[in-house]
Amino acid sequence: MFRKHIAVDLGTANTLIHVPGRGVVLNAPSMVAIDSESRRILAVGSDAKTFLGKTPQGIEVVRPLKDGVIADFDMAGELLRQLLRQSIGLSNLSKPDVLICVPLNISNVERRAVIEAAQAAGAHSVQLIAEPMAGAVGANLAVLEPEGHMVVDIGGGTTDIAVISVGAMAGARCLRLAGDTFTRVIQDCLRETFNLSIGENMAERTKIAAGALFPLSEPLCAVVSGKDLRTGAPKTVQITDADLRPVLLDTAQPIVDAVLEVLEQTPPELGGDLLSRGMLLTGGGALLRGMDTLLSNAAHIPAVLDDEPLTTVLRGAAVVLEHLDRYSDLLLQE
Repeated sequence: MFRKHIAVDLGTANTLIHVPGRGVVLNAPSMVAIDSESRRILAVGSDAKTFLGKTPQGIEVVRPLKDGVIADFDMAGELLRQLLRQSIGLSNLSKPDVLICVPLNISNVERRAVIEAAQAAGAHSVQLIAEPMAGAVGANLAVLEPEGHMVVDIGGGTTDIAVISVGAMAGARCLRLAGDTFTRVIQDCLRETFNLSIGENMAERTKIAAGALFPLSEPLCAVVSGKDLRTGAPKTVQITDADLRPVLLDTAQPIVDAVLEVLEQTPPELGGDLLSRGMLLTGGGALLRGMDTLLSNAAHIPAVLDDEPLTTVLRGAAVVLEHLDRYSDLLLQE
């Protein structure tokens, strides 16, 4: 019987699914909208995100993953089940073999939770791969060769940093700080500076429109709507990148520190490789304007943003699945 082999990037912010021959077939928010009383599923993915910040009493939007790991087992299983069904259809006769990308710091208990959630969603077998390792493969880095490659994957819930050589990690660090953290500090900034309360979706749009870690030749502006904290009335303000820069830089500093820490762990023999090749930036958080410059200036090595940073990790997992005989040692062992 033919069995589908699919790759899943199960992220805090978004879940992506790759099917051989079809490429990336789904990129959906990792969210579930439920009836608060009955816990009945009302919507998943993009449909669930439309409820965010607009839910009437009795409806709740749940994020089954927090900081890159499963926080709500039942909802994670339901999210996976429905997204897999949307992507490939599921039946007892065609349960897929699944490779899931996970953060570096995932514990054995958390690994088991991911595997069991995928099995509950209809997977036949489940294997795991660390996100920076998959990202390196997705960027066509020679991870099996005796040469150093540095990957900084800034996702929604975690930032994973690793130096890879001969299929192993010569230095690594995982932070539970990433794109969602930048979104939250923008909410805090507007609350404190403008007495404006905004929802998560508006904060995310503001980050994309006006977030920058360094001054630009032309200032960025964004019109932000929310609730006036003093009067409770609707309110709109116009902000620029300069309004957000101080809090974004403060938030980015632990990522800078972690990159330097990993470089300190790295054997000196790999230093020349990193100096010439630089570090690869992947993940949605790496798209924050100036992140590459910030890390490059601090580490004194080039920082290169992948051409498609949102899918680098997933593409790498797909390559590993396609050439499992070659890359099997890259998988996480239970």
